[in-house]
Formats: sequence, structure tokens, C-alpha cells
Amino acid sequence: MSETKKMIIFRVRKFDPAHDAAPAWKTFQIPFTKGMTVLDGLHTIKQTQDPGLAWRYSCRMGVCGSCAMLINCKPTLACNTQVSAVSEKEICVAALPNFNTVRDLVPDLTPLFEKHQAVKPFILREDKTEMDNPTGEYEQTPHELEAYLQFSYCIRCGACMAACPTFATDRDYPGPMPLAQAYRYSSDTRDGGFDERMKAVDRSSGVFSCHFGSECSAACPKGVDPAKAIQLMKRRLVWDYLRLLKKKKPCDLIHGERATGRRDNIPEAPEYTIPQK
Repeated sequence: MSETKKMIIFRVRKFDPAHDAAPAWKTFQIPFTKGMTVLDGLHTIKQTQDPGLAWRYSCRMGVCGSCAMLINCKPTLACNTQVSAVSEKEICVAALPNFNTVRDLVPDLTPLFEKHQAVKPFILREDKTEMDNPTGEYEQTPHELEAYLQFSYCIRCGACMAACPTFATDRDYPGPMPLAQAYRYSSDTRDGGFDERMKAVDRSSGVFSCHFGSECSAACPKGVDPAKAIQLMKRRLVWDYLRLLKKKKPCDLIHGERATGRRDNIPEAPEYTIPQK
């Protein structure tokens, strides 16, 4: 007598903007197998019940970031998420929130890539001639590498952007992924583009719009911790501002000072130093 196969329910949020007025949930029941990932389940649905089901994927091993989606209300990678780790009864799958939907589980990540491009995610050098025609390697010590290594693991999956409450309410906000990458390159000792990148992030709806909810770091499948990068960038900007105040004359700091001649009782900005690890 054959054993009865264990079944699991997949509820998938389907939406085709070309034909549907609004998204709708569709229920599928498929056999559950040990070690099955959410991505495996979607393949089973496509092969046996809904050939038109659409989603994005590539590497199947948590490297490319293509299969990021909302799984039981959490943005994460379908290929890295085992069904048994979520629920052995029901799995709910939808496209990443905070983005338009191309179709079914496929989000339109255009805003993510545009905001990422705006922070110039590459090494910028002040010596343009050396950058265009290098005469040697840009050396870096292991200790200098550690300063930004964690933030270089980003795979641009969009999970942090989908989890970010600030990006959900303010589409001018760069978002955790672009901001973390702005800090990653600006903290690289080979880079000299901090001031140029800050034009894109230190503005209204910029880096200081982050209220440190840390949902982005909780959602990141690679442990990048973009919330930490954003706070470190805020600290760097504040330090730079305080050093600027220290260099300026009091008459340049107080509005109307030249007319009144008031220069007394103006405290100097304290000298700040970056603590060494």
C-alpha cells in the first residue's frame, strides 16, 4: 500500500497589467517533498497547473538575487528559502512591494537600478590621469578592506527596498541598497568620490530621512546590514560638517553677524576624531 503524499498549499498573487484590473490570489495544491524550496514549488506549479505563471530567477543558489519575492509577508530569496522553514501547511507568495509589478511575481526594479546608478557605484579618483591610465595597482591593506567588505556582498535583489518603510512612503528617498553602496565605495581607501556621491544622498529625502527602523537589515539575505552603513554615513557627514564649522570664522557661521559686529560668546566646534577600532 503506497503512502499518501503530503500536500502543501501555495497561494500566489497573480497580476497581469495588460489584462487584469487588480491583483488576485490563486490557490494551488502540490506535493511536499523534503528539502523543497519555494522556487522548487513554483516550478512544480508551472509544470503541472499554471504554465503562464511568471517570476524571475537565474542561479538557484542565492547569488544573483533575481528570485527575490514576498514569502509569507517577508521579502527574501525563493531559491534560498525552504518550504519547511516557513510553513508545511500554506505558503503565500507575491511580488516585492514598493515596486510596480511587471507580471505575477516579477517586480519592476527600474527605480532601484536608477537610484543605484545615481550614487556612482564605482571607484572614483581625484587624479583622473592615473585613473584613466594607471601606472600600477591601487594597494590596500587587509584592515582597510575590512572597513567596507561587509557592504560589498550586496546582490541587488531589492529585498531591503521592499522592506523599507521610508521608501514605501517617499519615492524620492534613495533607499537602503543605494545608500549602503554609496557608503561602501566612499569608505574604500582607493576612492576619492565622497563629496560627489554626497550630492546624491545628502539632500531633502536623502540619507537623514532614514529613521533606523532596520527592516532593511532584517530582510537582507546576505547579511549586508544596510542600516548600519546608513548610520555610518550619517556619522561621517556630521563629522565633516563639524570640521567645516571648526575651519570657518565665526562671522561666516552666524547670519547677520557682519551687520551687528557680534563676535563674542560664539562657541567653537569641538575637535572630533574618528575612534580607531
